[in-house]
Amino acid sequence: MKTLTAIPVYNEARYLDAVLAEVRKFSSEILVVNDGSTDETPSLLARHRDLHLVVHRQNRGYGAAIRSAFAFAQAHHYDVLVTMDCDGQHEPARISVLLEALGADVDLVSGSRYLRTFRHDSAPPPDRQRINNLVTGELNRRLGLQLTDAFCGFKAYRVRRLAQLELHEDGWGMPLELWVQAAHAGWSIREVGVPLLYLDPSRAFGGVLNDAEERLRYYRGIIDRESARLSASHASTSKASEACY
Repeated sequence: MKTLTAIPVYNEARYLDAVLAEVRKFSSEILVVNDGSTDETPSLLARHRDLHLVVHRQNRGYGAAIRSAFAFAQAHHYDVLVTMDCDGQHEPARISVLLEALGADVDLVSGSRYLRTFRHDSAPPPDRQRINNLVTGELNRRLGLQLTDAFCGFKAYRVRRLAQLELHEDGWGMPLELWVQAAHAGWSIREVGVPLLYLDPSRAFGGVLNDAEERLRYYRGIIDRESARLSASHASTSKASEACY
C-alpha cells in the first residue's frame, strides 16, 4: 500500500523540525505544503532533501493547502493519504492507528479528540469546544453521520475516492464542505480516538474568525451552501433521468 503523509504548514518554524523528525519514524514518504510562510519555514524546509514539497507563493488557506495535497496524492498514484497538522497537536505515532483502521471497506478514517480520553489530554479553549460540539451535532442530524469531532485534521483517505470531491473552500471551513460531499457520495467513514493536545491555546484563526459567533456563522454557511448545491444537483440529475424514459 503506497502511503503519503501530507503536512500543510504556515509559519510553523517553531515546530517544523521536531514534527518532521517524528513523522519520519512512521512514514517513509512525506509531503509538505508550504502555504505562503513568511517566517523561517522556507529556509528550514530547504535543509530537508527527502521531502516532497508544494509551495504556495502566497498564503491561500488551510483548505487550499489540503486540496494541493489531494492533487499531489492523485497525480502520483498513492493508495492512501494521511493528513496531519504541524503545530504539535497530532502525534505521528498515531499514523499507524489511522492506517490500521482504514480497512478495505473504509474510505476515510478521521481522528477524534472527543471519542475517548487520554491521560495527557489538554483542556480545549471553551469557545472551540462549544462550536465543535454544535457543528458536529448539526452535521450528524443533517447528514446521518455519527461523528464526535468535525474539525480534526488528522485523517487517512482512500486516494481513489478523492476524485469524487469538488472542494472549493480555501479556509478553515473546508472540512465541513468535505463532510457534506463525503456523506452524499456514500463514503464509509470511521473515527479513531486521538489525544486532545493544545500546545498554544491562544493561536488565532485570523480576521473576523477570531470572533466565535462569526466563526460559527461561517461554518454553518458552508454546510447550508454545500447541502443546497448537492440537493439541487441531485434534483437536476433525477429530472434528466426521468426525461430519458
